[in-house]
Amino acid sequence: MGVKPLALLLTTVPLALVTCRERRNGSPPADRNTTTTAMTAPATDHGLLAPPASGPGPVLGGCPLFPADNPWNQDISRLPVHPQSGRFIANIQAHGDPNLHPDFGSDRAYGIPYTVAPAGTPPVPIRYDEYGDESDPGPFPIPLDVAIEGGNDRHILVVQSGTCRLFELYHSRREGRGFVAGSGASWDLRSNALRPDTWTSCDQAGLPILPGLVRRDEVQAGAIRHALRVTFDHTQAGWIAPARHPGGDDSDPDAPPMGLRLRLRADYDLSRFHGATRVILEALKRYGMFTADTGTNWFITGAMDPGWDDDDLAQLRDVPGTAFEAVLTGPIQRRP
Repeated sequence: MGVKPLALLLTTVPLALVTCRERRNGSPPADRNTTTTAMTAPATDHGLLAPPASGPGPVLGGCPLFPADNPWNQDISRLPVHPQSGRFIANIQAHGDPNLHPDFGSDRAYGIPYTVAPAGTPPVPIRYDEYGDESDPGPFPIPLDVAIEGGNDRHILVVQSGTCRLFELYHSRREGRGFVAGSGASWDLRSNALRPDTWTSCDQAGLPILPGLVRRDEVQAGAIRHALRVTFDHTQAGWIAPARHPGGDDSDPDAPPMGLRLRLRADYDLSRFHGATRVILEALKRYGMFTADTGTNWFITGAMDPGWDDDDLAQLRDVPGTAFEAVLTGPIQRRP
C-alpha cells in the first residue's frame, strides 16, 4: 500500500527487510577529539561546501525533511570532484558488486518502513541496550503498533506532524508500553543541527535514515529533491560532515569514509532509462548519495511499496559504479 492520507492520522509503510550489515565501531571513544585531512575550499557551518541553492526541499507529514539549505537537500551538481575520487571508486569496485542495486521494491522483504504520527501521539519509554551513551534519551512519541523493519537491523522511523521531529531506533523491539533499542536518535526537521561529533545514530554514519530513502510518492511526482542513502562493503574509519561517526575498522585510506558524497557523472547517458529509474538517476546527478553504512556494495535504500514496478527498478542494476564520482564536500575526519 502507498502512503495514506494524513486525515487518517497515522501513516505506515509495511514491514520490510533490508539486507545491510550490522554497524561497526559503535562504542564511544574515550577522547572526543578528532583530526581532519585538508580540503581545498571552506565548508559551511553544517559541513558542506557551498553549492547552488536547490529550491524547496522535500516534505512529509506537513514537515520539511530539513531546511532547503541542509546538505541532504543541496544541489551538488557543480561542486568540485574529490581529488581521491578515482581511488575511492576503484576501491569500491574491488570489494563487492560493481553495479547499483535497488534495496527496495514491491516485495515486503525489501525496503525500510516509515511512519507519520500525529502531534498528539503520546511519548513512550525507550530503553537502550547497546549504544545508549551515543543515543538521545526517550521517551519518544512512537505508536505501539508502529511498522518495524524486518531482518537484523529492525529500524523504526517516525516523523511526528506538528512538532516536526524525526525519531529513529535501531535493533528495536517492543517491551511492554515502550521499546528496547540498540540506539536511538531524534532530529528537529526545521534545523541543520548535527549530532555530537563521533556519535553514531541508527546508521553507522551518525546520519538520519529517512531523508535518504527513495519514496514512491516523490517518484510519482516526477522528481526526488534530496540525496539518497547508499552502503558499501568496505569502508574506512573516517567520516565527512554531516556524518559524525567512522566507517569500518579498515585503515585503508582509499576505502570510502562515512558521509562521502557520490554523484552520477554529468556525461552519463540516461536516454535509455525510463520510469522510476529515470527519476532516481536524475536525482543522483543533481543530489547524489551519502555513504551511510557498511553493507552490501552499491545498495540504494528505499521505502517498501507494493506499487513499485520491480522490472522498472531492475534498470538500476545496469548502472556501473564507474559511472559515479566522489564530490569534495569537506575534510575526512578521524579519531586521533
